[in-house]
Amino acid sequence: MAASPPPTDPARRKLLDPSELGTKEYWDAAYTRELTNFDEDADDEGTVWFSESNAEEAILAQLNRLEEEGLLRRDNGPASSASREDVRQSPASRFLDLGTGNGHLLFALRDDDGEGNGWSGEMIGVDYSESSTQLARRIATEREVESGTLRFEHWDLLAEPPQADWLQDGFDVVLDKGTFDAVSLMPYAEGSRHPCDVYRAKVEPLIKPGCFLSITSCNWTKDELLDWLAPADGRLRYYAEAKYPTFTFGGQTGQSIVTLTLRRMAVSSE
Repeated sequence: MAASPPPTDPARRKLLDPSELGTKEYWDAAYTRELTNFDEDADDEGTVWFSESNAEEAILAQLNRLEEEGLLRRDNGPASSASREDVRQSPASRFLDLGTGNGHLLFALRDDDGEGNGWSGEMIGVDYSESSTQLARRIATEREVESGTLRFEHWDLLAEPPQADWLQDGFDVVLDKGTFDAVSLMPYAEGSRHPCDVYRAKVEPLIKPGCFLSITSCNWTKDELLDWLAPADGRLRYYAEAKYPTFTFGGQTGQSIVTLTLRRMAVSSE
């Protein structure tokens, strides 16, 4: 596990200009359209963000590696290979999907590949757009997904406290596929706390100590994400990075998307 990079002076951070993509009105309208489309054609489940980059496959590969390392549990069966005693004795890993949209990432986690390899633990998708959670619930019903351990809740991460009935003692994995990008485009009052800083403060307590945030972004580089989310005075630390195809332009090599796994420090290290 590599260390986080040296922190950037907050006053010198790159900030993105506010955009309609950072407004609730935009996403309410978008998911209302997708709801209408789905009602007309159940095969039209809406946009799968970053599908052109195979982001969900990269996220699943990272989670598989965490299971292979004994840090997560795919199901409730024997887990003698788990490296931590609390993982060996715990039920299947719990997931929280921030800005769940149409819920596609959770459906991908739950889907069985024919070899019994789907993740079976409790999964909760949250979104501040009620149209989003309505769409995800309808898709789940159409797919005949068992609702006892997969559900969708209308919840505003930045504005509301988490609900105790689903928060419990936190999540083994908190997922973010594009939500931090939208947060970084939110308008905010001059002199107020930047929404990206509010995001970090809200997300950290959702993660069980010793467990993980999986975050995917097309707006920020690896170092920029770590500067926002894993500062020296925070509780998250860099753990791993997914591999994507790179391109070279103007003598610089980069990639169009980044997926990082960050780990919340254990209680004894906080």
